[in-house]
Amino acid sequence: MHDPEAEYEDEGQGRVSRSQLKREAQASRDLGAELAALSRDQLTRLNLPDALHEALVAALAIDAHGARKRQIKYIGGLLSRLDPEPIRQGLARLQSKNVQATQELHKIEQWRDRLLAEGDGALRQLLAQYPEADSQALRQLIRNAQKEHAAGKPPKSARLLFKAVKALLQAERGEAAEPSEEAGEDQADG
Repeated sequence: MHDPEAEYEDEGQGRVSRSQLKREAQASRDLGAELAALSRDQLTRLNLPDALHEALVAALAIDAHGARKRQIKYIGGLLSRLDPEPIRQGLARLQSKNVQATQELHKIEQWRDRLLAEGDGALRQLLAQYPEADSQALRQLIRNAQKEHAAGKPPKSARLLFKAVKALLQAERGEAAEPSEEAGEDQADG
């Protein structure tokens, strides 16, 4: 005869409750949904097992709600066979880098906006913080950007000013500018 209480014995006895199994399955689906929200590039950086990576890339192409839900459930099944902790740690590192990149972009935008609004006063503060900066080139970019704005022209010089400030911050950290990012910023800053 079936003993319903046997289902709920603690893990020390070797059995896991159905509720615990359901919670674990839901946690795997939730992790799968988080992973499915990443870009192809971000997924590649996580170094996931091939089958999981392929399933996640396939999920990126699915638009239909029901089909996407089934694919996430399939991904959750794949995840349930793996140790989720290294994947969670990789995801946390990736999200942390995204937050840092966003904060840096905000800092660059704030400097650009201050330089355009305050002119020489803000430039003196920037030069005090970054003495290696080319003051003449920055002053020229600021003047050109202000003229373009007043004339209602596209913000070409403001974009160039953004890139110059970004280069200063990256040089301070010893990084090289990434050309692929700069192309996207031209569109984002306009």
